[in-house]
Amino acid sequence: MNAWLAQHLAALRDALRRLAASPLNSALSLLVIGIALTLPTAGWVVIENLHEATRSASGIQQISVFMAADAGKRDIGEVESRLRGAKIGTWRFVSRDEALKRMQSLEGMTEVVASLPRNPLPDAFVVEPADARPESLEVLAQTFSGWPKVAHVQLDSAWVKRFDALLRIGKRVVALLALLFAGALVAVTFNTIRLQILAQAAEIEVSKLIGATDAFIRRPFQYYGALQGALGGLLAAVLVAAGGYFLAAPVAELAALYGGNFALRGLSPGDTAVLTAAGAALGWLGAQISVSIHLHQIG
Repeated sequence: MNAWLAQHLAALRDALRRLAASPLNSALSLLVIGIALTLPTAGWVVIENLHEATRSASGIQQISVFMAADAGKRDIGEVESRLRGAKIGTWRFVSRDEALKRMQSLEGMTEVVASLPRNPLPDAFVVEPADARPESLEVLAQTFSGWPKVAHVQLDSAWVKRFDALLRIGKRVVALLALLFAGALVAVTFNTIRLQILAQAAEIEVSKLIGATDAFIRRPFQYYGALQGALGGLLAAVLVAAGGYFLAAPVAELAALYGGNFALRGLSPGDTAVLTAAGAALGWLGAQISVSIHLHQIG
C-alpha cells in the first residue's frame, strides 16, 4: 500500500511540475476548459433561477376559488377547514367587500362601482400551491370544483403548461450544450497530453525498454489531465459567480418593479464540487485516450 501511494504521489508531483513548467500554455488551456464548462453551467443556473422566480412571484401560479353568490359564513368556514386540512400551500380569503374596494381603487372604475345597485362580486379564496407542476395544479382545480358552494375555479393552466414546456426545452438545450462542450474539453485535454507525450517520446520508449508498465507511464499524464479539468471546473465556477454578481443588481431592480424581492442564486458548494469533479473526470478521460493511442502505436 505504501509503494502504491508513493507511486501516485510521485505522479501527482510530476503533473504539478508539468503545469508549472509552462505557465502561459497552462493558463490558456485552463481558460479554454473553463469557458467550455461555463456556458452549460450558466445555462443551467439561468433555468433554475427562472423556475425559482416563477415560484416566488406572487400570482403567477395560483388558483382562484370563487364561492357561490348564496354562500354563507358556514360554507366559507367549511372551505377554510378543507384548505387547512389539505396542507397544499398558502391561501388567503378575499371577501366580496374587499374585492369591491380593490375594484373601486382601480383607475376609471370609481363611477362604475358607484352605479352598481349591489355588490356583484363573490367571496373567493386565492390558493398558491406548494407543488406548482401543471398536472398537480389541474388536479387541485378539479378537486376544488367539487367542493360545496364553489361556483367557479380559475386556473391559467395553459400559461403554466407553456412555461413548463419552455423550461423543459431549455433543460434539453443545456444538456446538449453540456455534451458538446464535454467533447470539446476531452479534445483539448487530448491534444495537450499528445503534445506532452511527443515531447517525452524518447523517455517513454526508454521506460518501456527497462520494464515500465503501461499503468506507470499513463499515471502522470492522467493526473495532469485531471488537474487541468479540475482547475478548469473551478475557473468555470468563478466565472459563473462573477456573472451572477454582475447581474444581481439589475435583476433585483427588475423584480422590485414587479413587486417582488427575487435575488439571483448562484452555485452552491455542492454544485461547485460536482462541476470540479466533472472537469477532472473529463480531463482524465482525454488523457487516458491520448496515452492509450500512443502506447498502442509504439507497441
